Amino acid sequence: MAGFLSQSDKIPPDRIKRSVTTKMSSDMKEAADTCLIVSGGPTDREFAAKFVKKRKYPYVIAVDAGLAVCEDLGLVPDLAVGDFDTFGLERMEELRKKEGWATDVHKPEKDETDTDLAVRSALRAGFRTAHVLGATGGRLDHELSNIHLMRAAKDAGLFMEIYDAKNRIFLLTPDDEEHSVFRKTDLYGKYVSFLPLTEKVLGITLDGFKYPLHNKDISILENPSLCVSNEVPGESAKISFREGILICVESGD
Repeated sequence: MAGFLSQSDKIPPDRIKRSVTTKMSSDMKEAADTCLIVSGGPTDREFAAKFVKKRKYPYVIAVDAGLAVCEDLGLVPDLAVGDFDTFGLERMEELRKKEGWATDVHKPEKDETDTDLAVRSALRAGFRTAHVLGATGGRLDHELSNIHLMRAAKDAGLFMEIYDAKNRIFLLTPDDEEHSVFRKTDLYGKYVSFLPLTEKVLGITLDGFKYPLHNKDISILENPSLCVSNEVPGESAKISFREGILICVESGD
């Protein structure tokens, strides 16, 4: 997506991924093309600690107040991004001198949110997937912006997954075979919901779900809640559709 990240913005992988081989463990690791973004929204520390304990990332980006989360979790970022009007520039600099990570500092008066800037950094680094913490649960304008940001990121080549204590959120397109199958043992929670991001999503078929559909269209203007709170009663279920983009939310009570 030329408007989101130009080719000239990309940083050579040998500069950005220099820490991959030294930080990954053999017994517990994420794929080398997946980074972690810790954004500045409210983050349940107990949940976050369990989340990062189960995963190892080759690259971690802290977003302004996300640095406080990293501090609490003992997680050392590779890059800190933002205007730091929340965490504080002086405090950030003190921590940076101790831990030695890179920074990308911006003025508060800017066109992008700090999370937007972090996503662009992940793209420049050459990552294909980003797991994002701290993107929900606070200001609704930022939360909605982060959900829409997933579209720009996906078009530019980065698959975003937003996590909090109760939800996993990502986007689905008709050609996304990898994420269209939902195995019960892998679900983030009991419920699976599909919401239209585009005005219309055409030809939705739900196989193996508690509430099946066949070739059904949904629209923001007519029936946006039709596919909310579905379940997977058996081992797996599958969704297919022919046009549009869906927001998928896997949720627990």
